[in-house]
Amino acid sequence: MAENGAIRDLISFGAVLALLVSISFLPPDTSLREIERAGALRACVPPLYPPLVTGDPNQPGVDIELLQVVADRIGVSLVINENRAMGRDFNPRNWGLNRAQCQVIAGGVVNSVQTRSFLETGPAYAQTGWAIVSPAPVASLEGKQVGVLTLISGLDRIGLASFLREQGAAARILTSPEALAAGLADGTLDAGVTEAMLASRLAEEHDWTVRWAPPELARYNMVFGLWKGDITLKRVIDQTFAELAADGTIAAIMARYGVRPID
Repeated sequence: MAENGAIRDLISFGAVLALLVSISFLPPDTSLREIERAGALRACVPPLYPPLVTGDPNQPGVDIELLQVVADRIGVSLVINENRAMGRDFNPRNWGLNRAQCQVIAGGVVNSVQTRSFLETGPAYAQTGWAIVSPAPVASLEGKQVGVLTLISGLDRIGLASFLREQGAAARILTSPEALAAGLADGTLDAGVTEAMLASRLAEEHDWTVRWAPPELARYNMVFGLWKGDITLKRVIDQTFAELAADGTIAAIMARYGVRPID
């Protein structure tokens, strides 16, 4: 028996040694070095997703400002690559992104199982989920006309649809924040449901009330997407975000875009 145990130990030791040797032959991660060599950090974002991406050169958006800080820390320029599929298709696998286009994916990436199956994720910098907006507080959605604006991927749309049916709300799918604002202004909508950061921004602009959807609809962390295996770039982003959170820079950027905490 002792001899069999020794053989098993020897086999286990050999397996571990083989694994370590194989790891030593893996190519080194050059993600950060390649960005430094090119002199540019490339980011893929949707054309518009306020307040994260606004298209306004003077106030380009929360994510654009955060990306600019990361690029400055690396010592390179920031190159924005707009991807229209990010605003149309909710499945990240259908966005048609690749490493030649960008090293970072931003503008509405949430840390979900679906996202992690496709991308590595950076640190969380905000919480998001479904939120309800209305000109005046609405105690219940039962019998209400509700505008639904789903411009972001990763949130549970099926769960939202089930929730609205259970509430007895009449849901109308909208395609823009302007349509939501118009519906609430002319009274054809009683309330709206959309992603929380956008909801907060719209509530600030239009003096609406805003509240989280009930807890049965999950909340997620907002993140940047990275390609799997880009460890050296991820380390820089993680360190930069930790410093920006500690010195209040992230909170100041959020406030500048009218993003306020939702009770």
